[in-house]
Amino acid sequence: MRFIKSIVILFFFAAVLLGSSHLRAQTVIGKLSNWTLQDAISFALKNNISIRQNVINERLAHLTLQQSKYAQLPSLNINPSYGISNGRSVDPTTNQFVTSSYSFVSAAANSNVLVFGWFQQRNTIEKNKLSWDASKADLDQLKNDVSLNVATAYLRVLMAREQIKVNEKQVNLSKEQLNQTRQFAAAGRLPELNVAQLEAQLASDSSGLISALADYTASILDIKALMNMDFEAPFEPFIPEIPMEDRISLNTLSPDYIYHEALRNIPSIRSSDLKLKSAQKNYAATKAGLWPQLTLGGQLGSNWTSTYKQIDGYNVDGTYVPTGTFVNVGGSTYDVVQPNVQPNITSPGFFKQMDNNFRQTVSATLNIPIFNSWQTQFQTRQAKLNVYTQELNKYQTDLKLKQDVYKAHNDVVNAIQKYYAAKRSQDAARRAFDFAQKRYELGLTNTIDYLTTQINLYKAEASFLNSKYDLIFKLKVIDYYMGKQLQL
Repeated sequence: MRFIKSIVILFFFAAVLLGSSHLRAQTVIGKLSNWTLQDAISFALKNNISIRQNVINERLAHLTLQQSKYAQLPSLNINPSYGISNGRSVDPTTNQFVTSSYSFVSAAANSNVLVFGWFQQRNTIEKNKLSWDASKADLDQLKNDVSLNVATAYLRVLMAREQIKVNEKQVNLSKEQLNQTRQFAAAGRLPELNVAQLEAQLASDSSGLISALADYTASILDIKALMNMDFEAPFEPFIPEIPMEDRISLNTLSPDYIYHEALRNIPSIRSSDLKLKSAQKNYAATKAGLWPQLTLGGQLGSNWTSTYKQIDGYNVDGTYVPTGTFVNVGGSTYDVVQPNVQPNITSPGFFKQMDNNFRQTVSATLNIPIFNSWQTQFQTRQAKLNVYTQELNKYQTDLKLKQDVYKAHNDVVNAIQKYYAAKRSQDAARRAFDFAQKRYELGLTNTIDYLTTQINLYKAEASFLNSKYDLIFKLKVIDYYMGKQLQL
């Protein structure tokens, strides 16, 4: 008897500690507005790590699309250079060998544009556009999955809250019955064994309450993890009224209708279709690499060197200088002379040389692929195989969706039946307990039978609670496939 009382005191002490901490949490949370399911989903969509990572992937796909669009523009490059040459080299201006040191400057600009390449760039742009749309669909799918996971966690929180109420009711009932039994035992109406049995039942009920409180705390931690919420921040769910009969009566849709609605609403279906089209465009772009391409190019350039000289006229002073050549005229020999002419040699300035050496070039290049180690051929084959892969992925995605929808519909049908069965079981268990309680108070039934009836009521209420929230979740899954907003 003392051992049982010690256990009861221990359980009560733990329950008081957890209950007081729970009340303190409620006091702090009460200063904030309660979290609805929509609030939790909105918070998760903004803070979930996986979603934020996928947002980056979507932006990268957009940048790839922009880059492929800009690839249509002509390329333009400017290449200025300055250098000093020592030793024997070719002067870039005179194209003559020099052995002295000199400085040089060259400047060039070239531009190229693809005139015709069998629509390779256009197919690449369309492929990247489809890939970007697919990445957006993947992001939407992830958001939907996170929303459904948050809804599941939120329903688990609500069920844990209601389970606490069921256990608190059970503890209070056992406590009241224990007090009454003690009075009956003191008056001699019942033996002390009944008191010991009820004390043991109260200890068991207190243990169940502690477990329910622990489950509630665990469910709060789970939903905070999904929401990427600070574990120290308070979270108190809003307890809505959920009219089950209205929700069940509205669920009269056929699985085939739900499936066809899901084909229009589920982003993963849209993503698989876009990825298939993107693979087809990639195959077309890759295949264009097997054909000749026509490119138009232009180039401008000029240069300057420190050794460049030019003749700016000549000076004639009227004198003559012998050439070293002689002629015989009439038997007389005469020297051959020439005028003394001196050239005026100057070094043109920088801008003068750049202007004199300015050149322009226009070219049309036809690139005919002959052999490049079969790289283009293998890339084309890989692109074609990727098309086949995406076709299979699309078929698999459609098939899995159909299987999931039909399974979800069947789960709802079974959950409805379980819900009504659990409700009937709960009503029957409550009536049985009411009769047993009256008979126990009149001394017409023993404690074991009474406790058995009480335990059956507790199990029936717990079973009804599980079936209720299981049905709500399965109905939310149908809403998910129908593209409806997840709300309670």
